[in-house]
Amino acid sequence: MNRQRGCNDEDTHAHTHCLLHTQDPQLITSVSSLCATVVTILSTLHADRNVYPSAGVLFVHVLEREHFKGEFPPYPKPGDSSNDPITFNTNLMGYPDRPGWLRYIQRTSHSDGVLYGSPTAEHVGKATIIEIIAYNRRTFETARHNLVINIMSTEEYPLPYQAEFYIKNMNVEEMLASEVLGDFLGAVKNVWQPERLNAVNITSALDRGGRVPLPINNLKEGVYVMVGADVQFSSCLREVENFQNQLRCSQEMEPVISCDKKFRAQFDIDWCKINLVDITKMIMIHSNRPDPGTGVLPDIGGYNPPPESLKSRDFFADFLITLAVPSAVAMVLFSVLGYSMCCRREGVDKRNMQTPDIQLVHHSSIQKSTKELRSMSKNREISWPLSTLPVFSQSGEVVPPIHPDNYETTSMPLMQTQT
Repeated sequence: MNRQRGCNDEDTHAHTHCLLHTQDPQLITSVSSLCATVVTILSTLHADRNVYPSAGVLFVHVLEREHFKGEFPPYPKPGDSSNDPITFNTNLMGYPDRPGWLRYIQRTSHSDGVLYGSPTAEHVGKATIIEIIAYNRRTFETARHNLVINIMSTEEYPLPYQAEFYIKNMNVEEMLASEVLGDFLGAVKNVWQPERLNAVNITSALDRGGRVPLPINNLKEGVYVMVGADVQFSSCLREVENFQNQLRCSQEMEPVISCDKKFRAQFDIDWCKINLVDITKMIMIHSNRPDPGTGVLPDIGGYNPPPESLKSRDFFADFLITLAVPSAVAMVLFSVLGYSMCCRREGVDKRNMQTPDIQLVHHSSIQKSTKELRSMSKNREISWPLSTLPVFSQSGEVVPPIHPDNYETTSMPLMQTQT
């Protein structure tokens, strides 16, 4: 693993910190003379850096915020600690993004950025220049540096046996720390017992389609770690392939692994997602794909606009097709609908002709009886029932009844024909 450290940077910043906070008056004059030297050291320090990672081995480069603070103006008040929010933008020189094998992560503006990835044999011998731009979110100033990655080829890599572990209680930036990654490789070495062991690649679970965890109970995103070795897989690593553990994994239960206790203290491994790869048994498939090219379109000249004198066009045919034809179809449909609703009514005479005579007689007698009862009810000469008369007048006085109390109403005929 290639991890870039800046020991000289830390020494330079330490001396700068001491000089700026010295209260001795004899050293005040030396501060101004040393400022130019300090600035020169910082500008030289952040010139193009050259790193030499190996193909098939995990490459990690930390963008430390302390290395860029000297290029931004200090705080206006002397004695205040500089804790400016700084973010980084990284891209391949001449392109808007980084190479496909190189990834970048920075969790917050107050944390360091990390470039990491695993170069392949295809990138050997090609100098990769990464432009690094630091943004100071307080002063809105920028600082630009270049990182030159020279990928080296080695006969030892890639190692033939590779195992991929899924660690549930880690984020990718936590796993990239040298101390944590070293502890994990040490635990794997105790289980695997290889002569050579190295980290091949690290991938966040979010890049594999995982979900962002809820911000409760200190949940982590999870990380996949690919480890390579030069010996066969140990019996402990192959325990997940037996029938009992495969059955437990299908039922979403944790498998029983004898060496899990060597990881459990610091790393929570999902053994159901372990992937063992033997490169020596892999079949290489060569596909005849076309050359992707440089990605730049050929120069075919400037834009040639159409001439001003355009040929006139007759839109009468378009008018007929667009308006006349739908209107004619609508008129035909309207005519058919009007004929069906207005011109094909049967009428009362045709209905009576199709109705039986006895039914017509019954209907006629019912109509005559109804008319006679209505005419007789209009000619009734009796008073209204007492229940329909008001009890109180508008003045509030009780209205006397029309008939006396001894009036016999049972003998009153309901119809005049009953008298």
